[in-house]
Amino acid sequence: MDDFKISIDVVGMSDYAEGGPEFIPIIGEDMEQDTDDSPIPTELPILPLRNTILFPGVIIPIAIGREKSHRLIKDVDETKGYFGALTQIDYKVDDPGVKDLYKTGTVARIIKILQMPDNSTTVIIQGKKRFELEEMLGDDPYFVGRIHLLEDTEPQGDSTREYEAVVSSLKDLSLTLIKQNPNVPPEASFAIRNIESPAFLINYISSNTDIPVKEKQRLLEIHDLKDRGMRLVEFLVREVQLLEIKNDIQSKVKRDIDQQQREYLLQQQMKTIQDELGSSPLEQEIKELEKQASEKKWSNEIAELFKKELEKLHRLNPASGEYSIQYNYLQTLLELPWNEYTEDNFDLKRAQRILDRDHYGLEKVKERIMEHLAVLKLKGDLKSPIICLYGPPGVGKTSLGKSVAEALGRKYVRMSLGGLHDEAEIRGHRKTYIGAMPGRIIQGLRKAGSANPVFILDEIDKISNSFHGDPASALLEVLDPEQNNAFHDNFLEVDFDLSKVIFIATANTLNTISQPLLDRMELIDVSGYVLEEKIEIAKRHLIPQQMENHGIPKGRISVSRRTLAYIIEHYTKESGVRELNKTLARLFRKIALKLATDKEVKKTIAVSDLREFLGIEKYSKETWQDNKFTGVVTGLAWTAAGGEILFVESGLSKGKGQLSLTGNLGDVMKESAMLALEYLKSHARYLNIDEKAFDEQNVHVHIPEGAIPKDGPSAGITIVTSLASSFTGKKVKARIAMTGEITLRGKVLPVGGIKEKILAAKRAGIREIILPQENKKDIEEIKPIYIDGLTFHYVDEIKEVLNMALEEK
Repeated sequence: MDDFKISIDVVGMSDYAEGGPEFIPIIGEDMEQDTDDSPIPTELPILPLRNTILFPGVIIPIAIGREKSHRLIKDVDETKGYFGALTQIDYKVDDPGVKDLYKTGTVARIIKILQMPDNSTTVIIQGKKRFELEEMLGDDPYFVGRIHLLEDTEPQGDSTREYEAVVSSLKDLSLTLIKQNPNVPPEASFAIRNIESPAFLINYISSNTDIPVKEKQRLLEIHDLKDRGMRLVEFLVREVQLLEIKNDIQSKVKRDIDQQQREYLLQQQMKTIQDELGSSPLEQEIKELEKQASEKKWSNEIAELFKKELEKLHRLNPASGEYSIQYNYLQTLLELPWNEYTEDNFDLKRAQRILDRDHYGLEKVKERIMEHLAVLKLKGDLKSPIICLYGPPGVGKTSLGKSVAEALGRKYVRMSLGGLHDEAEIRGHRKTYIGAMPGRIIQGLRKAGSANPVFILDEIDKISNSFHGDPASALLEVLDPEQNNAFHDNFLEVDFDLSKVIFIATANTLNTISQPLLDRMELIDVSGYVLEEKIEIAKRHLIPQQMENHGIPKGRISVSRRTLAYIIEHYTKESGVRELNKTLARLFRKIALKLATDKEVKKTIAVSDLREFLGIEKYSKETWQDNKFTGVVTGLAWTAAGGEILFVESGLSKGKGQLSLTGNLGDVMKESAMLALEYLKSHARYLNIDEKAFDEQNVHVHIPEGAIPKDGPSAGITIVTSLASSFTGKKVKARIAMTGEITLRGKVLPVGGIKEKILAAKRAGIREIILPQENKKDIEEIKPIYIDGLTFHYVDEIKEVLNMALEEK
């Protein structure tokens, strides 16, 4: 091994030579004084040192490995002379050149040469004075160089007190390091305290401080002892701080380990005591799990998995965090309904009675459920359907699930998907994570206790995605009858059969649901209720429920059909009955207050009493207004709350043919207006319109209620009719409304929401409705009660619309 620094006793070395122990002191004034009066020559042999810096006055041992170094030490020892010690810039270089050595070093003399037991040679050397290499004179058999001695300068005058303070600080910091560092023997403090020479103290601490070699070299190159001491203080302060932090960390870790050892000892003692008294609680838990597993109806694959995981639990320490995770996993496996099904009730008449009792209307949904029951009764086994009920709020989509579950005799589970943005909510977390749990599908089945419940996926159109994943994509497997017989949950890590579950999803709109998800579901439109249906729902369900909720005796108060109709038309504006239910709750709260304060309350609530209980009417009934003015046409629109009528108004003024659109219109509706105007321009002769009118007059189209955003193509024929009325001066026929999309060549295209639009037209007193020809099939599916008193005109082209809608001039 080449030259490198080795540790020595900070007090001295002993028992290293033949003839008994010998003591080499490392402290004392003679250490930095030249006891040999012989002058130091200007040309000296140069010994490269590895990873070691020699300071004046300091004694260090060095191991000799290179052949050149052996030759140099031998020659210097024979002549009792001096040599120069220079440190290598890179200690890894085996054969250093002049460029590989620092220029500043220390003149040294040999104190003792030792032959070690492993036949290696160690030389004890002492630094004398600093020098700077001026020129390298040769390198055979070893380096010889011309040097220039450097003198250390000590402060004089006013700087003396500051110098003394620096030396004192160095001594205190060194003693602190020795005290806090368990690797340094306590005798080292004796050496520090007995050094009286400030210069030697600085050099001694610089040599023995655990700082990088580069930093030590910089210290050696500083001429002013006060500056060298100040730089050394910076290093020692940093070392003291690091040592304090290190000791603090070790202390905390030791306390934690001691606590763990104490707990482990107590656990072992407790286990011994429990073994003496009988089986331990751990053994009892495992036996209980084994007993529950023996009663499960699961497959051999799941049984083998459970057995394997139970053996893993047995090997775990109950005090570890992994034990609780493993126990929770096994508990989840046991609580799941593996091959456990409730028996379906195939009494179809009873099922029909339950569905009719709980929900008025909703014929399509009831018919679909009855079909499923009938096939299940005949075949005995059938993959459950994936049904999606979509329609406006408050029409009973969610509550329908309870009725279906009761009709089938199945358990009922509801899962709200509104605002869900984490895929793990569907598929679960992997059980390696702290706090992991299965997804909400598996949790719902565990709660139901059967593998064939009616599972409601509420508000499926409100799912969002984020950086946690896309829950809608995770639902693709759940809602695919061809795949969900092997649903994979990340927590379970085994497949679970969902094919017997009846999934019923609900949504207000289909626009936000991805197409792959829509393809997997059977879509059933749950449209809004007409006035007559709302009255029936209120009489059968809402009023009895609210009377019971408010403590009003049955038969004490009655609400006439006329009063209910007035409440629906003037205090609510919705397709469903949710707002109606809130309004009735407010009505019965007022009645309950009067009854509780012994005030007189009529047995039958009349229309004239409503203002007292409900205040001023919130809405005015949507009615057809009149046809006194040209350019005013009644259109039909669909909203999330149901159908509405809207009025399209157009007017002409002198100008240059500019088109203005107002009324908070969307891009599609604006495009419809532009199409309508272009159609009129291209068919001006057919309509007997002066073509100059388009260039000499500005056109303004306005749709009232500008605070409400409006969009969609279904107002196309309404806008055409309004513009045609303004340009021809012909009024629109009385009590007629229309809806349909237009094309530039004059075709009328079908639109959606026909039932809701018809209900709105009937409420408003419309008698005739113009519809696209292709929407005729939608009318055929509507109950006669909805279209009673209405006349429908089906059109293919805009010309037909204008012929029907405009009066003669």
